[in-house]
Amino acid sequence: MKIRTRVFLLLWSTLWTLGLPFVLLYLFRRGRKDALYKAHLAERFGRYRAVAPGSVWVHAVSLGELRSAVPLIHELIARGERVVVTLFTPAGRREVERVFATQIAAGQVAAVWVPFETAWAYRGFFRAFRPTYGLVMEIEIWPRMVFAAKKAGVPLFMCNAQYPSKSILRDSRGLRLRQQVMRGFAGAFVKSQLQADRFAAIGVSNIAITGELRFEQPVPAALRDAGPRVRAWLGQTSRRVVAFASTVEGEDAVYLAAIAQLRATSAVPPFVVYIPRQPERFDEVAQTLAASGLTVMRRSQALPKPFDAASAPCAASPDVLLGDSLGEMYGYLAMADIVVVGGGFTPKGAHNIIEPLALRKPVVTGPEIWTIEYPFVEAEAAGVARRVVDATALAAALADPVGPSAAQIDTFFADHSGGVARFFAQLPTLLARAKSAL
Repeated sequence: MKIRTRVFLLLWSTLWTLGLPFVLLYLFRRGRKDALYKAHLAERFGRYRAVAPGSVWVHAVSLGELRSAVPLIHELIARGERVVVTLFTPAGRREVERVFATQIAAGQVAAVWVPFETAWAYRGFFRAFRPTYGLVMEIEIWPRMVFAAKKAGVPLFMCNAQYPSKSILRDSRGLRLRQQVMRGFAGAFVKSQLQADRFAAIGVSNIAITGELRFEQPVPAALRDAGPRVRAWLGQTSRRVVAFASTVEGEDAVYLAAIAQLRATSAVPPFVVYIPRQPERFDEVAQTLAASGLTVMRRSQALPKPFDAASAPCAASPDVLLGDSLGEMYGYLAMADIVVVGGGFTPKGAHNIIEPLALRKPVVTGPEIWTIEYPFVEAEAAGVARRVVDATALAAALADPVGPSAAQIDTFFADHSGGVARFFAQLPTLLARAKSAL
């Protein structure tokens, strides 16, 4: 390890140790809205009630990263592995506990908080689970995690990894410390040849191209089937239904402007399903939609649990169904004729387009697709996804009755599936190289 990297790690650990009171304050403040932030606090210090030596470690910081890990975790379990999943946010932890409830009860899966970025917290984690190897989903780069794994002799790989263009530009300035940390990984399972070339260019070795794992994500049949029933219950079988999925702060105004244009220019304006990404925004978004003159029905108040049509006939005729729930995205998407994927009108970039495409729904998003270069560029070339620059262009795209056929989307999926199989085909080679280098 270079002296510069050693100095950086020392400063990083010192900063985290001194900053722990502020991190705890952050968690307790977030805990006012979601109590799970401050639950199981000992885990964040590397103290775990249960131990599971020999587990495969999967780190999925939040809900989005976890969803890409789900098909991989299912296959690991099928191959007889125990899996420990580390997370930072309640949304991700709840999803693990929901999707893998049976496996957690059987001791095959553990869902725990990732340790704070200190050497002593990671020592506790490695004592409890002694993982055979680790997989960090997407591009989560935590210096102490990387080098603590290396010191413990645990091969830690980037998985389903990509290196977006904006991140490269940012990381290639100054001391390039983030790129130095990336070189500390044991290797990388990446989404495409372009991503492999980018990681290799900064000195990451032991790379395999496995594709996008989210193409393997199972679609919950109950939610898929319930969506059309909820649509019919709302009386929207003859109207076009537009879903705004995973919307984030900073882009509501664009969506409201597009909705207003559609309502002003369409003989029969579309029905809107609006699903904020963060649960803490549910109330705020409901108020924003109502303030714009739209009548809003909240899923939490109008529909039963689990997600399905209510038994009593729907007497209301709202303009918008607000998706103020977690873990039911496929139900909302199954209602739609076309899906707007959130994040694309903010600098942070667009979110996952694969979920709507899995239900054979055409996709539109904003111009900021750098976070999902793969597979968006390929989806756009295949004619199954579009990006637009502003509210006017978005309204025009949503009003366009001509879209991709289900056969086009089927072909796109067939061309890009198989990531889990490719991962396991490449795993022995990358593991052998990593172990020989430790």
